[in-house]
Amino acid sequence: MKNVNKIDYQKLFVTILRIAIGWHFLYEGVSKLFLVNWTSYLYLSNTTGFFSGFYHWLSSSAAILKLVDLLNIYGLIIIGIALFCGLFTRLAAAAGVLLLTLYYFAYPPFGYSLFSAGEGHLFIVDRNFIEATTLLFIIFYNKNGFGIDNLIMLKKGTKRESKSQTTENVYSNSRRDVLKDLATLPVLGIMGWFSFLNNKKYDVDVMSGATIQLTKTALGELKGDLPKGKIGKHEISRLVLGGNLIGGWAHSRDLIYVPSLFKAYNTEKKIYETLILAEKAGINAINIGFPTNALISKYKKSTGSKITVISQVAPNMTKNDYFEQINQAIYYGADILQVQGNWCDWLIRDNKIDVIQKMMDKIRSQGLTAGLAAHSIESLITCEQNGIIPDYYMKTMHHDQYWSAHPREFRFPFEVDGKEYLDHNRFHNNMFCLFPERTVEFVNRIKVPVMGYKVLAAGAIEPKDGFKWAFENGADFICVGMFDFQIVNDVNICINTLDNLNTRKREFYS
Repeated sequence: MKNVNKIDYQKLFVTILRIAIGWHFLYEGVSKLFLVNWTSYLYLSNTTGFFSGFYHWLSSSAAILKLVDLLNIYGLIIIGIALFCGLFTRLAAAAGVLLLTLYYFAYPPFGYSLFSAGEGHLFIVDRNFIEATTLLFIIFYNKNGFGIDNLIMLKKGTKRESKSQTTENVYSNSRRDVLKDLATLPVLGIMGWFSFLNNKKYDVDVMSGATIQLTKTALGELKGDLPKGKIGKHEISRLVLGGNLIGGWAHSRDLIYVPSLFKAYNTEKKIYETLILAEKAGINAINIGFPTNALISKYKKSTGSKITVISQVAPNMTKNDYFEQINQAIYYGADILQVQGNWCDWLIRDNKIDVIQKMMDKIRSQGLTAGLAAHSIESLITCEQNGIIPDYYMKTMHHDQYWSAHPREFRFPFEVDGKEYLDHNRFHNNMFCLFPERTVEFVNRIKVPVMGYKVLAAGAIEPKDGFKWAFENGADFICVGMFDFQIVNDVNICINTLDNLNTRKREFYS
């Protein structure tokens, strides 16, 4: 007679594996179910793998997309419950493998740079691959683990007891097995209840994985809706999120530790949190340096975000490839492309204006809005004189009434992003709009939208002062780098500034 009290560790191990994956499926499905207006459209339409045509087709029709969304949400929920409870385990595991395979080939973990790989997204092997492999193990392993399947088998008489057991032992053994097989139900109830309490406190999780915590009290202090304007076909908020803080470009003068500090603070999760908070506060556009494209693309795919991405692009002069970054930014789904400010300055300085023209033509040939940025006003004036008129300008716009600004008589065109001097009478990564009055004169006579950036001189000017100066002197939009804890306050300052413009002479060209 077998020992009825002996624990079957193999079944227990399989049960734990099954529950873990089942909970992941279930949580993913429920999160999407309760996320308002969730859709897989952006996830499908931005796929980049060799099966991308199939995924793009799924997103091309509203009817097909609605069906895909329903199958995705309820498929995750049903598979998750079945795996967790051990109900039709092999069928649920097979369905799970199919779904994970679809996820895997939508964004296959190969063809990317090692350094752009995200959390759980490595070369060949990612989370989808690992979970699918585990489910295959569950399908072909000869032990089901504890679950409702065992009760169904017992009910049908397929579970045979040893003839040597007495009726009392058979009854005792079956009763213990029933309790073990039903044990997953209270576990599911407990995990579900605590998950409900967690989401009630922090709101529905919009990412796969750990809950993102947002400061709801800060959002409640918003003073209104952030005004919007148009650049090309895009309606974007007057306050645009700058990407320098995310990328670690601090312009921190001689504080050499600050870029590393920025990068340490802005982990991938923190960046996601910041972007979500910005969107909730009314900011619907971000201006980023080219290396950040992959991360923002991943954010949009993960969350369903519709944030407008303005990507700075530069030529590869080493290879004489002017379009490399343009093509890659388009690949990552950027909405608006602009020639990067420092590169516009350098190309004008080095008498290579033809490169700017070719880049602008390339951007427009792809049906995209083309912007032109600069630090030195001479760059934009020269482009204008040569007939290069962008869809919008992006110009550094800040006054020079702050402590670290070096004297006007020692300022020279094209010195921004150039040599940094120990002599504080010369440029030391401290100014970005060297001749404010010339910038204001240019901005107030042109007839296309203008986005002011570096309006706070990289943190040297208070937002109330910098925002007001930029808008009153003609900016239609301002681009500001913000940490998450600054966003709501900056949005309120922007709203208040736009409501109280007294000396602005230029009409809004957007």
